[in-house]
Amino acid sequence: MLRLVLFDIDGTLILTGGAGSRAMRRAFSEIFRIDDAFEGISMPGRTDAVILADAFVRAGLPAGVDNQRAFRHVYLRHLRDELERPHPDKREMPGVRSILNLLSDREAIVLGLLTGNFADAARIKLEHFDLWRYFRCGAFGDDTHDRNTLVPVAIEAARALGVVHDAHEVIVVGDTPLDVACARAGGAVAVAVATGGYDPHVLEATGADYVFEDLSDVDRFLAIVDGDGIGGSGFGIRK
Repeated sequence: MLRLVLFDIDGTLILTGGAGSRAMRRAFSEIFRIDDAFEGISMPGRTDAVILADAFVRAGLPAGVDNQRAFRHVYLRHLRDELERPHPDKREMPGVRSILNLLSDREAIVLGLLTGNFADAARIKLEHFDLWRYFRCGAFGDDTHDRNTLVPVAIEAARALGVVHDAHEVIVVGDTPLDVACARAGGAVAVAVATGGYDPHVLEATGADYVFEDLSDVDRFLAIVDGDGIGGSGFGIRK
């Protein structure tokens, strides 16, 4: 049985030390001369498109195609610059590379992304950490404003590669309650990992099928991918 394993990026695979949020602020300031457009706007777990739309509303600016295109172009330039800057909180998450190396060698596993990042931003971030090469498909913040519709988008992306999946064969790995909600909405297995700022007990309360403090317990994670409870009932919680 083929399994599609979809990973969130920020807080799940990597931490950028706030490079994305700083790049957004710099881009908005450069284009629209507004320095605090993202003040008070929640970012974790949300799509870049929704975050940007909130900033336009807050700034009283039209969210037209031209403004969006201009922002994205400058944002990506600043994102590359910010990622090159040293930061104590910029790192790859524990266990991630081991898991990706092991799963990428399995013919029955397709690795993909499920993230609120714009696709180009996702690529820039993961190429910086040499992780982009592991992923064959994905669903991104460009695809929909509603994060809860990203699982079907990712499944269609996998089908475009000739790989057919049903939702119950899909695993979503993320670090926020919104990642769990997205998995639930798409009928996928929800694996929550407490590396992005949410306490494991908070993630457990969301109804995640599995909760990890981090992904350093590689064997336990692989057991889930291999079908430990997937498609059945009585999912275990790993705190």
